[in-house]
Amino acid sequence: MPVKKKVAKIKAPKKKVVKKKAIKKALKPKTAKKKVTPKKPAVKVKPAENVVGAVTHYFPHVRAAVIKLKTTLSVGDTIKIKGHTTDFTQKISSMQIDRVSVDSAKKGQEIGLLVDSRVRQHDVVSRV
Repeated sequence: MPVKKKVAKIKAPKKKVVKKKAIKKALKPKTAKKKVTPKKPAVKVKPAENVVGAVTHYFPHVRAAVIKLKTTLSVGDTIKIKGHTTDFTQKISSMQIDRVSVDSAKKGQEIGLLVDSRVRQHDVVSRV
């Protein structure tokens, strides 16, 4: 019996039919105006005048906070610590730098400070 071979037929690609509406749309100049929404005025946040620094770490067992200072601070000053869940005022009773008690600290230093309540990272410390 003879074996029939299948011959692959090559189909020519179909021509795309372009509608008249599509041609008119393509030729039409784009002059559509965009909707202009008025810009909201930028919210102006008042800078905190008495910001002393920010909490960088908290040690819950000894109830001490590490604070990175932006201005000078000394023992006896009254500070307010405010954050997402924190908001209290206290007087500074003791302060340490590298485990050594100090009476005052300058801008840029990190101090250890005994706190009355729990604080969290990024809480803002300000002078009252």
